[in-house]
Amino acid sequence: MAGHSHFKNMMHRKGRADKIRSKLFTKLSREITVSAKLGTPDPEMNPRLRAAVQAARAANMPKDNIERAIKKSQGNIDNSYEFSRYEGFGPGRTGVIIEVLTDNKNRAVSNIRTIFQKFGGTLGETGSVSYQFEQIGQIKIKKDLMNANDALELAINAGAEDCVTTDFYHEINCKKEEFNFVREKIEKKIKDLSFAGLIWNPLNKVNLDKETFTKIVNFLEQIEDDDDVQNVFTNFEVDEKLLEGAN
Repeated sequence: MAGHSHFKNMMHRKGRADKIRSKLFTKLSREITVSAKLGTPDPEMNPRLRAAVQAARAANMPKDNIERAIKKSQGNIDNSYEFSRYEGFGPGRTGVIIEVLTDNKNRAVSNIRTIFQKFGGTLGETGSVSYQFEQIGQIKIKKDLMNANDALELAINAGAEDCVTTDFYHEINCKKEEFNFVREKIEKKIKDLSFAGLIWNPLNKVNLDKETFTKIVNFLEQIEDDDDVQNVFTNFEVDEKLLEGAN
C-alpha cells in the first residue's frame, strides 16, 4: 500500500482528481448499491454500507447520488455483481493486488490481463502475490480534523496497532480480526471517516528507479481507469525526490 499511497499523492498534486471524479463516483455508487443489497439499506445497521457511504462523502459525492445508489438496491437490479481478486506483477516486478466488482468476470480478467501485458507484466494465479502482503484493517481520518498526537491517542485507546500521518490523512491500522471492534470504538469519537475497510499491506517493498516509476504510474492509471476495478494495492517504494520531479 505504501507504493500506492505515493501514486495517490502524486495524482492529487498533479490535479488529476477532477478528471477521474465521474468514474470514481460510478465505482462508489456500485459499492453502495451492492452493500445495501447484501444487507440492510440503513448505514447505521450495515457496516459495509456505512463504510461505502463514508468513502463517498470523503470524495465529495453529492448526497442525492448516495441516496439514489441506496434506493437502487431495493429495486430490481438487472446486473448481479460479483467480487473477484486478481494478482500479478507489474513493471519492475512490482506486486499488484486488484479487487474487482463486476457483472462480467470474463470481461474483467481479459481487460486486466491486457493491461499487464501492455506494460510487460504478468497476471498470476491466486496466491502468487498476496503472500507478500498482509491483509489488515485501516481507518482514515482527514488530517484537518485532529492533530497527529490526538489521532495516535485515539488509535491506541481503540486497540489499533499503529497510526501514520500522511499528507492528507491519519491512517490507523489494526489486525484484520479486530477491525470491526476498532472501527466502532473510533466511530464513537469521529463520525466523519474518510475510509474504513480492509487493505493489503506489503510485508516488503520494491524500490523503483525513475524510469520504472514512470511505467508503474502509467500502469496504475490504466488499471484504475477500468470500470470493474474497485481497489488496487502495490508494494513499490520510491524516493520522494522522484515524486517532486514528476509534478
